[in-house]
Amino acid sequence: MKKIFLLFFLFLFSASVTFGQFVFGLKLGYNASKLKTSIDTIVSSYNSGLHFGAYFRIGGKLYFQPEIYYTFQGGTFENNVENTANNWKQKVTLGTLDIPALIGFRIINLKKVFNWRIMAGPMVSFVVNSKVKDMNSPLGPIENADINKVNWYVQAGTGFDVLFLTLDIRYQAGLNQMIKTAQLTADDGTLMGDPYNLNAINNMWVVSLGFKL
Repeated sequence: MKKIFLLFFLFLFSASVTFGQFVFGLKLGYNASKLKTSIDTIVSSYNSGLHFGAYFRIGGKLYFQPEIYYTFQGGTFENNVENTANNWKQKVTLGTLDIPALIGFRIINLKKVFNWRIMAGPMVSFVVNSKVKDMNSPLGPIENADINKVNWYVQAGTGFDVLFLTLDIRYQAGLNQMIKTAQLTADDGTLMGDPYNLNAINNMWVVSLGFKL
């Protein structure tokens, strides 16, 4: 991870020298994530969260915008099979360090007064903290070890600048399975029953308010 951060900031320095125009700002906002599974009997729901961090914007009408921010997110899984007593419900809470690298275009470019932008690009996300909580009995199969610690996404959306304020609205689509499989485990470590092939992909709406410094 240290090598990634070093390359990230070296790129920022070289890009600022190349493009000349450089803007730095802070951002915070709201996000709604949903860990969608491939199993019809397992219901997942949107989970509200927050994020905060910093962004850099380099360039003019066509620009590059890398960011780094911390996100509180997660989701709830509920096994919903009729006529069974084995239905379980688990809440997955995540804290992630997210680094998107976006290419943007200013559709309306009134310099420092008003801008309307569109942007898209890849994002890497590192799971820093994770917690799995059973919401009822019986216990569910998901454990912290089942959560993939490095995940990839693509972001796309639009944004507006008014004076020193920015507003971005994006959709974030998962490119890999955050939770592939999970299986019930006894207290002695013995695996119980068949594994759940969750193939859970994390998708998210992200709304951010930024402040140019």
